[in-house]
Amino acid sequence: MSETVQTTSASGWKAWLSGRLAELRQREGQIFLVLALVIGALTGLAVVAFIVLTERMGMRLYPVGGAQWRRALFPVVGSLGIGYLLYRYFPDARGSGVPQTKAALYAREGRITLRTVLGKFFCTSATLASGIPLGREGPSVQVGAGIASVLGRILGLRSEQVKKLIPVGAAAAIAAAFNTPLAAVLFALEEIVGDLNAPVMGAVVLASATAWMVLRVLLGNHPLFKVPQYELVHPAEFAVYAVLGVAGGLVSAAFTKLLLGMRARFLRFPQKTVWFQPVVGGLLVGLVGWFVPQVLGVGYGYVGDALNGNMAFKMMLLLVVLKLLTVTTSYASGNAGGIFGPAMFIGAMLGGTVGTVAHHLFPAYTATPGAYALVGMGAAFAGIVRAPMTSVLMIFEMTQDYAVIVPLMIANLVSLFIASRLQHEPIYEALAVQDGIHLPSAKTRQRSGQRQVVRIMRTAGQLLPAEITVREALESVRSSEARTWLVTDRRGVVGVINLSWLEREMAEGADKKLGELVDALAFPHVHPDQGLDLALERMGTNQIEILPVVNRADVHKLEGVVTLRDVLDAYGVSRS
Repeated sequence: MSETVQTTSASGWKAWLSGRLAELRQREGQIFLVLALVIGALTGLAVVAFIVLTERMGMRLYPVGGAQWRRALFPVVGSLGIGYLLYRYFPDARGSGVPQTKAALYAREGRITLRTVLGKFFCTSATLASGIPLGREGPSVQVGAGIASVLGRILGLRSEQVKKLIPVGAAAAIAAAFNTPLAAVLFALEEIVGDLNAPVMGAVVLASATAWMVLRVLLGNHPLFKVPQYELVHPAEFAVYAVLGVAGGLVSAAFTKLLLGMRARFLRFPQKTVWFQPVVGGLLVGLVGWFVPQVLGVGYGYVGDALNGNMAFKMMLLLVVLKLLTVTTSYASGNAGGIFGPAMFIGAMLGGTVGTVAHHLFPAYTATPGAYALVGMGAAFAGIVRAPMTSVLMIFEMTQDYAVIVPLMIANLVSLFIASRLQHEPIYEALAVQDGIHLPSAKTRQRSGQRQVVRIMRTAGQLLPAEITVREALESVRSSEARTWLVTDRRGVVGVINLSWLEREMAEGADKKLGELVDALAFPHVHPDQGLDLALERMGTNQIEILPVVNRADVHKLEGVVTLRDVLDAYGVSRS
């Protein structure tokens, strides 16, 4: 009898809960702003916990003036242990967090799992506390976006509404991490959404302000950096800021190329070594930290010293080089952490170095090195992250001094111009591509209503395994009417070949396997939301008649194919 009562009670609760969720779905627009408040508060709490954990654990593990063996041991042990956890339990928590957040928005229907949120929080906290010199701001973005995603899905919101919550959580995270609510709004719209006129602006502002208030209540009204009052000594100083912009652009491009190049090498290693790879970064950090402890951790305290002119020229110059090497190696090897903080650290040291030289040569016409360290932070951030407006507003909020705006704009624009010339692809887009995620461009996002691949794509026909030889492939397609085929392996599609290519390879080496002759990361393809004009262009460039249509979140996941005949039919071109 009691079992029957319990079953009836459970059914009643399920029915009541289903009814409430159905009501919420009908009132999505009304609850959206309330949800933004909740997301802002929860994200603010998470970021505060992030800050407290990383700083207090770091002070205990390798205190200032502590034994050298601590500085060498803990980065190695930390990277080894967290590397295993990331590999075994939290594979989506590796890396920065910003590319993964954008992938959730544009390629995964706004989905970030609770496991990823928890893994990102705890693994990144332990990684940074052990001395690995990465940042907490990028991971905070993924945690905030993940909180928004989890809440939206728990409430049963449609995927389109959940996707709108992603920039809301991202803005709240940046507002709490940097204590800059206005810059957080701009970052969410400029970098995450890619549209400054996005309709979610109201919710983004609300969440950013809420997270900022939570930070102020719990940790007090303390800026991230204590910055002296800025003053332009002479108009000729603008030329020095332009030179700083040049240096910032060169260092930004070097940072991006080095990180991407090293990461590409690590990605080529066997899958079974992934859990062990982060220790490479830990070993380098431990070795350098033995001699130069300033390299360990986020290092915001040393940034404050540079901003206030309390750091020697040689040390700042040395830290630019050492931080560049340790950060890129740590990130490329697979440790959990971001590049926001390191970008600002490197920029501050670079600016302080340039400022020291300038002030030594022209003491009557230049400000103290601290002013250049401040502008250098913005220049490096703009060159590496490619968010120049966010950079200007962020430094302005930190200093609350309007006079710094013009030097910042000069250095930022010069740095952005040089960095984008030397490294065309922005770092977050390049990192996503290395993971097989192809994020849509602004042009693609504006294609709604135009001819898209998804409207005409069809199921794939004959597929050729990557393990067969060229001779076997020719024998397999001899009776086929098609002249283009897809090559696949255990991951999915890895290449496209045509008949003439097979015949040419037959003459050079008939026993070569197809997998050895295709580029699994750079084969011709399109995504469902891209236009037919792009599909036609890629067919012509590669002399093929079939293109694979692949998922944005996984370049090897085949969703269909688009043929030359179907594209021409869509444009009304006659078969005759």
